[in-house]
Amino acid sequence: MKQLKNIVFDFGGVIVNISRDAAVKKFVEIGVANADELLDAYHQTGLFLEVEDGTLTAEEFRRKLSAVAGKELTYEDVLQGWLGFMTDVPLYRLDYLLELRKKYNLYILSNTNPFIMGWARSADFTSAGKPLDYYFDKIYTSYEVKEVKPNKGIFEYMINDAALLPHETLFVDDGPANIKMAKELGMHTFQPINGEDWRDDLSALL
Repeated sequence: MKQLKNIVFDFGGVIVNISRDAAVKKFVEIGVANADELLDAYHQTGLFLEVEDGTLTAEEFRRKLSAVAGKELTYEDVLQGWLGFMTDVPLYRLDYLLELRKKYNLYILSNTNPFIMGWARSADFTSAGKPLDYYFDKIYTSYEVKEVKPNKGIFEYMINDAALLPHETLFVDDGPANIKMAKELGMHTFQPINGEDWRDDLSALL
């Protein structure tokens, strides 16, 4: 890929390892009995979608989830629920990103919410004490753009904002529908499997 200048990464399932089942367990623990129906690995529904597409603020989500749980949930309770998704933040991947940054512009495009990003963009993100922003040129999140992947709108927002040329851009995501949309927009794509060490495959592609 000689013309490649930009690499766009998904967050959950690519940069960090995730487990939907662990998240369901955490939400059930804080009192959300039907978490299993509400949570999806790639695309949320109901309340969980509304906080990811920016319809609800973190505080509105906390209040509505409290009503679902039938008890008052604190911000910390809800954060612990969301962080149930995050099973591991592999430092070897983050070190690899720093190597990639010497040659490429790196971006995040993620369906996520203010709870997870509040944690990821703080020093609590890794044992190295560096926030997610340290590793990327810019982070694009669904709740800030008010669009979720695989909707074309969130891709177009990033392309315009970062002045990306799709044929100079590689999109890395573990979600098949997201990969499909990136291809339709003219990007190169790579679909790793959540939990795998994808560095060698990506290096070979580059």
